[in-house]
Amino acid sequence: MALGDFFPFLAMVAVQLGYAGMNFTSKLAMDSGMKPLVLVVYRQMIASVALIPFAYFFEWKEDKPKITLRILFDILLCSLTGATGNQVLYFVGLANSSPTIGCALTNILPAVTFVLAVIFRQESVGIKKRSEQAKLIGTIVCVGGAMLLSFYNGPTIGIPDSSIHWDYAQKMSKQSAGNNKSNMVFGSIIVIASAVAYSLWVIIQARVNKKFPAPYTSTTLMCFMSTVQCAVIAAITDHKKPDWSLSSPIRLISALYTGIVCSALAFLLVAYSIQRKGALYVSVFSPMLLIIVAILSWALFGEKLFVGTAIGSILIVGGLYAVLWGKDKEMKEDNQIQEFVANTTKLSKTTEDLEMQQSKAKARPNDNNHQAAAH
Repeated sequence: MALGDFFPFLAMVAVQLGYAGMNFTSKLAMDSGMKPLVLVVYRQMIASVALIPFAYFFEWKEDKPKITLRILFDILLCSLTGATGNQVLYFVGLANSSPTIGCALTNILPAVTFVLAVIFRQESVGIKKRSEQAKLIGTIVCVGGAMLLSFYNGPTIGIPDSSIHWDYAQKMSKQSAGNNKSNMVFGSIIVIASAVAYSLWVIIQARVNKKFPAPYTSTTLMCFMSTVQCAVIAAITDHKKPDWSLSSPIRLISALYTGIVCSALAFLLVAYSIQRKGALYVSVFSPMLLIIVAILSWALFGEKLFVGTAIGSILIVGGLYAVLWGKDKEMKEDNQIQEFVANTTKLSKTTEDLEMQQSKAKARPNDNNHQAAAH
């Protein structure tokens, strides 16, 4: 592997490890009684503070971006969907399910984004090209896997218990086990809803990036707006002082970890990888999170793996790669068409230049003959 390819690879592995840690710290914090809304408030507030220096040095100091009311409104929509909606729904779903199910269902993001892009007429549906077939079939497989994982458990897979014992994690997991069993379907549906909110954010964010190419500033504003939104709602629903307490070590660790590692640092690493290798390269790493979380859930929480969870996860990952393959092939086809058009235009211009030069060359002998006759 070349050195230029190694750093983006290392960055994306670090991002997936960071997200895996978030699933466990957040799950433990909520099992200890921390409310999802309160966790999101702390996460967005810490992320806003952590991102301000990057926005200042990389965007404000050199050329301060111009912010219009229209851009502010779009960033507000981003905060409602990508920050408040996505994160609150995900943490509520995680509190009522398990880290493995939460991670598995997030892999339907490309399929959901494709469906919403079709609805908003940013994508077209066809079956003539292989790329179109792959995206359509991949979306259907992803949705089918998500439904199977949400509504069917089946028998447990006979995997021996882990020799690792984290007493605190196992204690908290047992305390919430009864509620999680009864709310597993509800939790899965809420995680799917968070994926829809995230996909809406991707579509709106693409519009923001075109009009306002200042990612650090827009993300800082998005996190700040989300902090205000969640704080207002949480002040009504979770207004008791113990709900906001960070005296418990796991709550403090979760708030700092999600804000610094999973919002600020992860954003920087993902932005770097997209710049070096493209958005598709980043998406390919998402199933790695599922594998990491499944192993750690078994090792640390003693989580049992069900047949329905395993088959559903495999279908989701397979559908994900089908959608990504179709999108990649479509992009290559578009690039080939653009390259062909550019070469044709260049060839046409070169032909016109040659014809003009030939016309001028033919005109020169006639001019010389006229000059000789005049003498």
